[in-house]
Amino acid sequence: MLTELSIRNFAIIDELKISFPEGLTILSGETGAGKSIIIGAISLLLGERATADLIRSSEDSATVEAVFDVRGREDVRARLEALNLPVDDELVIRRIVSRSGRNRIYVNGGMTTLASLATLSELLINICGQHEHQILLNADSHIDILDEFGGFLPSRQEYAVLYGDYQGLRARLGALQDIQKRRGERDDFLRFQLKEIDDAGVKKGEDESLQEEKRLLAHAGRLREIADAAHQVLYDRQGSVLAELGKITGQVREIRKIDPEFRIAPEELDSVAIQLEDTALALRDYVKKIPRDPGRLDEIEGRLELLSRLKRKYGGSLDSVLQTRASLEEEIRGLETVAGDIEKTTREIDVREAQIRELAAALSGERAKTAAVLEKAINGEIRSLKMERARFKVRIGRPADGAGLPFHAKGMDAVEFYLSTNVGEEIKPLNKIASGGELSRIVLAMKKVLARTGAVGTVIFDEVDSGIGGATAEVVGRKLKEVARHHQVICITHLPQIACFGDGHYLVSKGVSDARTKAFVRRLSDRERLDEIARMLGGVLVTDKTREHAKEMLRAAQK
Repeated sequence: MLTELSIRNFAIIDELKISFPEGLTILSGETGAGKSIIIGAISLLLGERATADLIRSSEDSATVEAVFDVRGREDVRARLEALNLPVDDELVIRRIVSRSGRNRIYVNGGMTTLASLATLSELLINICGQHEHQILLNADSHIDILDEFGGFLPSRQEYAVLYGDYQGLRARLGALQDIQKRRGERDDFLRFQLKEIDDAGVKKGEDESLQEEKRLLAHAGRLREIADAAHQVLYDRQGSVLAELGKITGQVREIRKIDPEFRIAPEELDSVAIQLEDTALALRDYVKKIPRDPGRLDEIEGRLELLSRLKRKYGGSLDSVLQTRASLEEEIRGLETVAGDIEKTTREIDVREAQIRELAAALSGERAKTAAVLEKAINGEIRSLKMERARFKVRIGRPADGAGLPFHAKGMDAVEFYLSTNVGEEIKPLNKIASGGELSRIVLAMKKVLARTGAVGTVIFDEVDSGIGGATAEVVGRKLKEVARHHQVICITHLPQIACFGDGHYLVSKGVSDARTKAFVRRLSDRERLDEIARMLGGVLVTDKTREHAKEMLRAAQK
């Protein structure tokens, strides 16, 4: 349950802290005092989108923090573990909204995302206001309400897994059938592409080696000229380097005969001569190897153009061309087995459909029985809420599925709530009959009936008193008190008939402090509570008779 709420710099709220008790807590105050602002702050903890205009003027950020007692809530602990968030008996959620757009969310000190917050907080708080009315008016949600009441959500989860598998198999079958329809044309096209690559005889890295050969051929004349000139200088002309080196070697030998101490040995020059001779021979052989075929360059140009066209068509590189070839072979093999794949997938669909039909039929049978129980319970509750002539009905039919399937993602049923509010009136869909006040009472009746099955710890009623008053309001107060036996209930109300049933009562007000409007919240003492009930009864002028009436209402509510 929610034990403490702190709000800072949010709208007209400067800073406030509220500690909530168990049971039924009442929030009252003049219109515009800031009650809805408190609900708006709590909505941020439910994952509502935040904008900078929520931040109090002249402030850089707003903060909402809530503390929950989650002892014994294994579902909450499991959700925290699944979200990789710290687990404790006390759960602290803090949300910071910044003008810079760098909004942050913390759960037990760990940072988390907006989606994770919404997933977690749905187990903690439920706000019943206009949003709840919209859910009730949406016929698509009625099957969920019935299934929650009947405890069928685990079975629904099992069904959803089967249904997801079934839809995946149907999608696969459709794709295979499309392939089968265009199999001949596709097979011809794939084989044409495969033949085109094979006829080209593509080799890995071939384009790079051809480019190198092309570069050499383009400079063959110059290479031959340079290498031949170097060979001539070294070896093949009168006065070549090697011939002159031979003369020098002979002269060194003469010197050594006369002066043995001369440090250059003729053997060293012999070694240089051998190296120069090897170089001269290498240059001679290189000249002979330089191609002289003028047609080879044209041949290379043609080959490179072919490879370039294949690269443009099949991925931009020869590696891509070769990878495409492998993919073509694989797809051709797949086309050869498509008939078998269709047959296999069809058998799997038949098996899954039989399982779905069996589970959907079981769900449908349980829903039919549970619908009667829900009808009886809701009818009893709404009649006690001064709708004596109203009739509530759960209608279960078959869905109009455009795909021709006898079932959908939630089973084989279409569930819709119907209502008649007056004798002689035809029963009609809820969204075509109920007024605002009637919707408020039906929402309360739903909450009362579903109170024992709902897992959420805190239920907030906003505008539950819309369109009602007098004796009906007193009955609504009693119903809220009954819901509070199973959940912590926080109710915003303008009606004293409801407020007198609270276990705790807070007054929301606003005033001017330091030249700024601020909202204030304080828990009322017994005497202050009496004064507030009297104000709600009598307005501006509170008489002794009004105060006595308020005292009597509080006394009766406590009984």
